[in-house]
Amino acid sequence: MLNVSTGSMIPVRRVFLSLLVLAGPTMAQGKNAPPPREEEITPPPAVTVPYDDKLARLAEVLGSVHYLRTLCKAAGGDEWRNGMQQLLDSETGNEPQRREKLTAAFNRGYRAFASVYTDCTAAAIVAEERYRNEGATLATEITSRFGN
Repeated sequence: MLNVSTGSMIPVRRVFLSLLVLAGPTMAQGKNAPPPREEEITPPPAVTVPYDDKLARLAEVLGSVHYLRTLCKAAGGDEWRNGMQQLLDSETGNEPQRREKLTAAFNRGYRAFASVYTDCTAAAIVAEERYRNEGATLATEITSRFGN
């Protein structure tokens, strides 16, 4: 046993020595113990609804139409992007995975035409009209089949 006289020590040293003596057994136990595991955080399961595929296609169409209408300087070009934002707000709420999926579909539609059309041509105008019609059909199908 160690014989230490604490009478001549200054108070800080006494406190330090006391803590060291008390912590000794605890520190010895920790050497062989495995490190504590961090809790694994699992994201909530992805929510899927029966019309997600059609909704993703609608988002892709909205991205395509947004690009083409902006390219051709058509009136109301931003209304398609705003429509997509409303769709995201109403459909995905607090479901980040669905939100990411729909946003990716919108961006995919936008980029698909951005890689093909750099000028507003007759073909771009025809494509925009066809995509608008497809979007209207999809919106009608989704609301008539799955709407309240």
